[in-house]
Amino acid sequence: MGLHKRGVWLAMVLGIWTLAGPAQAADEVNLYSARKEELIKPLLDQFTAKTGIKVNLVTGKEDALLARLMSEGRNSPADLLLTSDAGRLHRAQEAGVLAPVDSATLRKLVPAHYRDPQGHWYGLSVRARPMAYVTQRVHANELSTYEALAERKWKGRICIRSSDNIYNQSLVASMIAHRGVAATEAWARGFVANFARPPVGGDRDQVLAAAAGQCDVVIVNTYYLAAMLNDKDPAQREAAQKLAVFWPNQKDRGAHVNVSGIGLTAAARHREHAVKLIEYLASAEAQAWYAEVNHEYPIRPDIPVSKTLAAMGKFKADTLNLHQLGQYNAEAVKLMDRAGWK
Repeated sequence: MGLHKRGVWLAMVLGIWTLAGPAQAADEVNLYSARKEELIKPLLDQFTAKTGIKVNLVTGKEDALLARLMSEGRNSPADLLLTSDAGRLHRAQEAGVLAPVDSATLRKLVPAHYRDPQGHWYGLSVRARPMAYVTQRVHANELSTYEALAERKWKGRICIRSSDNIYNQSLVASMIAHRGVAATEAWARGFVANFARPPVGGDRDQVLAAAAGQCDVVIVNTYYLAAMLNDKDPAQREAAQKLAVFWPNQKDRGAHVNVSGIGLTAAARHREHAVKLIEYLASAEAQAWYAEVNHEYPIRPDIPVSKTLAAMGKFKADTLNLHQLGQYNAEAVKLMDRAGWK
C-alpha cells in the first residue's frame, strides 16, 4: 500500500472510530448518588427503558461522594451528583464541582425556592422537619413555634440529634435567614437548656427515646417517622404510633423544609443526557414514585403524597429559597457551638 493510500485508509479508520466511540459513550450517563440503590435504581431503569440511555450508578455516603468528586477534579467520570439537603448541595457548588444547567423544563417543574438561582442544583423531593410529640403527655395546643421550644416549660422534655447533623444545621440556618444571628443564638441557648439528654443517635433514635419516656417532644424529618410507621419491625411501628406530628410556625413563615437534589458536575462528559435524566426525575412519573416509595413530598404540587404523609395533615411550608441554607451554614455551625449544642 502506497503512502497516500495508507494515509487515506488511516483517516477512514480514525473517522469511523471517532464517530463510533463518542456515539457509544453518549448512550450512557454516570451518577454519583447518596440515595441507596433500592431507592433510586427502579427510576433509573425506567429512564433507560424510555430513552435507551444507560445509567451507571455509584452509591455512597453524602460527604464521601463530595470528597471523591473534589479529589477526582476534571478527571471525574461522574456526570451528576444526587445528594440530600440543600446545605450539602451548596457545599458542592462552593467546591466548584457543579456546573449550572439552564433548562426551561426544570424552571417550569421545579419551584424557584427549591433550586439554586443559577441552576447549579435542583430539588427533586421535599422533606419537612416538624415537631413530633408524645400524645399521652403533650396536648397539641401547648405547641406553636420552633422558637417557643426555648420556653422554660419545656425544660428536660426535648430530644434532638447533634449539631453536627446537616438537618439541624439547615434548620438553624433558616432561622438565621429569617431572624438574624443574635435572635437565633438567644433562641438556641434556651432551646439547648431544655434538652432531656445530650444529643445522641439519628432521627429514629429521638422517636424511640420519646416513646420510652425519655422526652416529650422531638424534631424529626417526616420521612423517618413515615418509615417507622411502615416498618416491618413492630417495635419501630409501636414507638412511632405514640407520637403525632405538629406543624410549627403556621401563623408566620411556615414549617422548615429541605430537599434531596441533583446537580450536573463540572467534569460532565455526557451533559445532554445528564440534563435529560434530571428532567425525567422531575417528571410526574418519577415524582409519584418518589412520593409513594420514599415517603417524601413531591416538589410538584400536582403530585399526591403518600397515604402516610397525608395522614400527618396539610401544612404551610417555609418558602425561603433553600440556597440560603448553604449560605448561612457556617454561621449556623458556629452559633450552635456557642450555644452549647453538642
